[in-house]
Amino acid sequence: MDLKEYFQRIGFTGLFEKADLDTLCTIHKLHVMSIPFENLSIHCGEKITMDLDVIYNKIVRSSRGGWCCENNYLFAWVLQEMGYKYTTLGSRVFNTIKNDFNPMDSHLINKVDIDGKAYIADVSFGVSCQIWHPLELVSGKDQSQTAGIFRLLDDGEKWVLEKTGRKPLVQNEAFANSSLIDKRLTKTIYCFSLIPRGADHFLETTHYLQTSPDSLFTNKSICSLQTKAGFRALIGWTYSEVTFDYEDGVDLVEMKEIPDREIENVLRDKFSVVLKNKLVPVNNKASYSI
Repeated sequence: MDLKEYFQRIGFTGLFEKADLDTLCTIHKLHVMSIPFENLSIHCGEKITMDLDVIYNKIVRSSRGGWCCENNYLFAWVLQEMGYKYTTLGSRVFNTIKNDFNPMDSHLINKVDIDGKAYIADVSFGVSCQIWHPLELVSGKDQSQTAGIFRLLDDGEKWVLEKTGRKPLVQNEAFANSSLIDKRLTKTIYCFSLIPRGADHFLETTHYLQTSPDSLFTNKSICSLQTKAGFRALIGWTYSEVTFDYEDGVDLVEMKEIPDREIENVLRDKFSVVLKNKLVPVNNKASYSI
């Protein structure tokens, strides 16, 4: 594992001798612009692991993406190598169907402490709720980013992340009522505590998410990547390109269906992902929106 090799993967060419906020913001944004949030391994017959060497080889050397337990675990190693003071945390994703947080810590994030202030770094949530820069851990503060306004709320028992976005303008009328379109302007994303978690904390979760018939990730094949203007996503056979703030208060959403024969080309051309094994796309009904 080589930090310079990781920097080459994300296109970082700056200095990294100082573990400061500006450098953290730069590598955070480059990561989400270069490395997809994706669960395609599940639908290619591959096992997802918490082995850091395996994750490194997959993401850095094989130019793949990963889900949070891969991307953010790799990012924790980057933070360590660069000399940042960090803590790995577990978070529970909000389930819109149940209108409550899921019962298990299914999402791995990192808290980074710099000059007496704490920040949440999360390079692997994907789609419209992906932060491009770390969020300062301050309750109730509106933190504006390209995707919208994020805020962290401390209710005394847990921290909650929410986002206020913009109205989606769907270009293709056939997708105007797609379940992938979330028309809520303000949405709850996940909650977390500040209890430090090691990699072992996520072993049971990792197994469940890639094997259970009730898991979102067994019901949908997902690949998303942030762009300079918004993000791209391939959910099953549905390809979307979203432009943030296309007009004042509006995000432009372009969606289309991709034939099976073109799936590999879309993954290569739009996400720079080339799979070794055959992908079987899936888009069953589940609580998920872009």
